[in-house]
Amino acid sequence: MNVTAIIQARMGSTRLPGKILKEVNGKPLLAYQLERIARSNYIGKVVIATTVAPKDDVVIEFCENYGVDYYRGSEDDVLSRYYEAAEQYGGDTIVRLTSDCPIIDPVIVDETIQYFLNNHFDYVSNTIERTYPRGLDTEIFSKSALERAYKEATLTRDKEHVTAYMYSNPESFSLGYIKNKQDYSQYRWTVDTLEDYELIKLILMSIYPFNKEFSWKDVLSLLAENPEWNDINALIEQKKV
Repeated sequence: MNVTAIIQARMGSTRLPGKILKEVNGKPLLAYQLERIARSNYIGKVVIATTVAPKDDVVIEFCENYGVDYYRGSEDDVLSRYYEAAEQYGGDTIVRLTSDCPIIDPVIVDETIQYFLNNHFDYVSNTIERTYPRGLDTEIFSKSALERAYKEATLTRDKEHVTAYMYSNPESFSLGYIKNKQDYSQYRWTVDTLEDYELIKLILMSIYPFNKEFSWKDVLSLLAENPEWNDINALIEQKKV
C-alpha cells in the first residue's frame, strides 16, 4: 500500500497568524514536523497542502527551500484541497496531519498506520476518543474513503474539517480508534496561540539540541521535571468542530 501524508498548512491562523513558520532555535516549526515525519517507516511521500491565497506564497517558498512537494487549493474547502492533492500525488492510504503539531511522534503515527493497514477500516484515528496529548493527532483513511467524502459531503463543517464526514457517518464508513492505556489528554502540545508557542519553544529549546529524535515520553519526562510549564497554556480552549 502506497502511503502519502498530506499536511494542511496555511499562514492565516485566526489566533496566531503565521504560526507554522515561527522559529525555535532558528528553525521553522513546520521544519521540525517534517523532520520528525521523515522517520516514519510507512510514509512514502509527504505533501504540504496549502492555499491559493497570496499570503501563502511564503509556504510555497518554504516547500521549495526544504524540497517538499506541495499543492495549492481552496482556502475554505479543505476537503477538496486534500482530495485534489491526493489525486495529484497518489497514495492508496492517506495520512492526515495538521501543521500545528511540530513535536508529533513518528512512532505513534506508524502505530496508527499499522493498525489501519492490518484491519479493514475506512478511517482510523487517535483523536476521536482522545487519550494522547493534543498535538500528536494522526488520522488515516483510504483514498476511496476520501473520494466518497469529497463527492458526498455538503455541510460547510465537513468541507472545512476533511474527515468530519467520515467519522460522523459510521453507518457508511468503518471506523477504528487508537487509544493509549493511560489518559494523557490533559496535555496540549499543539500550536494555535501564543501561549502554545511559548510552551513548545521551551520544550524544543530544552530537548532538541541534545536529542533530535526525542519521543513523546521524553516530553512527558521533561514536563514532569518542570510541571509549571503546563500552566503556560492550561487555560487555552480548543476550537470545536
